[in-house]
Amino acid sequence: MARTTGTRRGWGRAATLAVTVVCLAYAPIAMTELWPYASPGAPAVGEWLLGRSVSPEFVAEAVRDRMGPYERSLVPLIVHSVLGGLLMLLGPVQLLSAVRRRIRLHRITGTVFAVTVYVSMAGAALYLVRTPPAEAFSGAAFWIVLATILVGTVGSVTFGILAAVRGFPDLHQRWLLLCYGFLMTAPLLRLEWGILPSLYPGLDLRDINRLAIMHLGALVSFGALLASRALDRRATVPGLTGTWCPPAVRVAAHLAGAAGLVWITVAFLGEGTAGRRLLLAYLVPYVLTYAVIAVRAARAGARGARWAREEWSLHLAALCLAPAFSAVTVPVLERTLRLDRITALVAGVGVGCGMLAYAAVTVVSLRILYAREVLKRKREFADLPTAPADAPAVAVTTREGAQG
Repeated sequence: MARTTGTRRGWGRAATLAVTVVCLAYAPIAMTELWPYASPGAPAVGEWLLGRSVSPEFVAEAVRDRMGPYERSLVPLIVHSVLGGLLMLLGPVQLLSAVRRRIRLHRITGTVFAVTVYVSMAGAALYLVRTPPAEAFSGAAFWIVLATILVGTVGSVTFGILAAVRGFPDLHQRWLLLCYGFLMTAPLLRLEWGILPSLYPGLDLRDINRLAIMHLGALVSFGALLASRALDRRATVPGLTGTWCPPAVRVAAHLAGAAGLVWITVAFLGEGTAGRRLLLAYLVPYVLTYAVIAVRAARAGARGARWAREEWSLHLAALCLAPAFSAVTVPVLERTLRLDRITALVAGVGVGCGMLAYAAVTVVSLRILYAREVLKRKREFADLPTAPADAPAVAVTTREGAQG
């Protein structure tokens, strides 16, 4: 057991170090990314790196594709980008101050972090509102995924603040980790800009972005879940009784997920080579994520960690339901936004895992609140004064005497 705990701590430190390095490296990239659009020739760290890791032609094409959509909202986008770089710096400070229990520092930087998220996301929202989906950078599917990430980021930081104000540190922790996970889609996307062109030569930035959004939502929400479980070492939660994920629910979620996966697979295979490429970018991370969560849930159950098993199981059910959610979303997007089939398919699949992970954190939060309410009512019941055994008889006699 001690060896296992030490191994987990080692992986935790390695993951924290990796995230910190990525954030510190991406901060200057984010802060300078849009300078050339406002002042041609201005230095941009990201463009310089991308030109050397891929090609100058790839960078020139990316700049050309973004110039039109960005022109009408350049100032809000610069605000969004510069503050996004600041968030990359504040994130590791928040995590390390929480782990090391630097309460005062954590509260001060947390306030700055929350305000920065709201202002940065306001800049992104102005861009999305002013730009029709079909005219957005990388097209309507990318616009839909960006809008979903924006809503998820704002929602998660808001719930995190409310949890902190109400005195629920465990819920605060989960929501803020999910918020930072959504923010991490930006640096991870830039990494894929540098890596995927070598795997798929000839693809332009629009196609690279389509491949990336197939799995970014799943990866960042999975990372937030791993961090939450690493920081929460409780075997059980006071007041926790039963489970909200009994065998019947698990079976139903798996059946729905299997049906959704079959539908998505058939739909992508019908789109030729591009569809098979997109399907691979979705299925491989999905299967790996499923395997890790399923194994963790089983191990938690085997060692009697009821709370860990409950949280892993709820997230596993949500992951299973994600393909079914995407399958239902695709025709809705086709009809409401009048999208072509492949665009609606990419958008529906791109938002599925992220939205269901958000739903899973919501259910986990309700599960914790319900357990606390059960415990509270038990304590209130235990504190009630015990009435004397002859009290009812006295009351009856008195009533009968009054009637006489």
